Amino acid sequence: MKYQIDQYNFSGKRVLVRVDFNVPLDEHQNITDDTRIQAAVRTIKKIIADGGKAILMSHLGRPKSGPEEALSLKHLVKRITELLGVPIHFASDCVGPKAKAVVDSLKNGEVALLENLRFYKEEEAGDEFFAGQLAENGDVYVNDAFGTAHRAHASTTVIAKFFPTDKIFGYLMEDEVHNIDRVLNSPNTPITAIIGGSKVSSKIAIIENLMDRVDNIIIGGGMAFTFIKAQQGKIGNSLVEEDKLSTALELMTMARDKHINLLLPSDAIIADKFAADANTKECGIANIPNGWSGLDIGPRSIEHFKEIILKSKTILWNGPMGVFEIEKFATGTIAISNALAEATKAGAFTLVGGGDSVAAINQFGLADMVSYVSTGGGAMLESLEGIELPGIAAMRK
Repeated sequence: MKYQIDQYNFSGKRVLVRVDFNVPLDEHQNITDDTRIQAAVRTIKKIIADGGKAILMSHLGRPKSGPEEALSLKHLVKRITELLGVPIHFASDCVGPKAKAVVDSLKNGEVALLENLRFYKEEEAGDEFFAGQLAENGDVYVNDAFGTAHRAHASTTVIAKFFPTDKIFGYLMEDEVHNIDRVLNSPNTPITAIIGGSKVSSKIAIIENLMDRVDNIIIGGGMAFTFIKAQQGKIGNSLVEEDKLSTALELMTMARDKHINLLLPSDAIIADKFAADANTKECGIANIPNGWSGLDIGPRSIEHFKEIILKSKTILWNGPMGVFEIEKFATGTIAISNALAEATKAGAFTLVGGGDSVAAINQFGLADMVSYVSTGGGAMLESLEGIELPGIAAMRK
């Protein structure tokens, strides 16, 4: 990859932009969250301001076999138009004569949106001929879809070979790669990773990869109970992965051998049922009675974790501390969010990533008070596992 987006002049070029417009729609095909569209605006505006022709391509949902009316990208045209402030030329196909006709009609500074890439099974199959058909629509390829960078699909990976020199990361992709790298290779210590969520199994590779990169690993959420039970703690009816008890012990041993401070909650907010109207009480995390479940970290854990966070210079947060969607079990996650905001204000670099953490930081109105919020989801998780993402590797070849 020869160029950075700021260095490239798109004037007069047909610019094929892979965006991630896989946004949630309601039953009337109205967008319920346009975050992903907003994330691509800066890149598209740069292209059209230069006098380039922006040709946008994306997938939406999981069509079963061929086109589905409910998953057409035409439902996004109105919102994209509002965000960009220019009309959008919609092509009812992403390859072939219909796409070509729309692309050929574009004037400099105009924008086209191609139909859903996944209406063709060749997209997910990484088919080279299909990638070549897409490539015919552009002189330059810009990948700004970090959320799909972990997929070796035709439009995210294979297509890059048709643009040996003129392939560029968009601003979002640049930011994501740069900020994840800032956490994984930071010289600013102490470095703390806060890992939460429900399952240990989905986070094992992340925890292992972080062992050589961080000073502290804070474990919260439902996954903490697998660690507690592995040490013979009583966890009542709390969530546990019985087949991962030995793995939890191995991770604790690994942390000890590497002199990593692995912190588990010491107390929990427990409930007699999984509901907003449950009876609740505080309890030591290893002494939860039968019939009760831990649904949030307790006040002692909050204070301890906060103390570690505020001493840190680099902080990664991936996964909530409890069932934050229910107000009475949101206290721990809110406290962690506030501690991250406070640490950021004091000069720490803070990265929030992974669907639930992002949802939480947005819900609590604190997204603008941390250093960076990743849009990546699965792509970010694989980056944290130390995997080189196909969509990034293809651009760097």
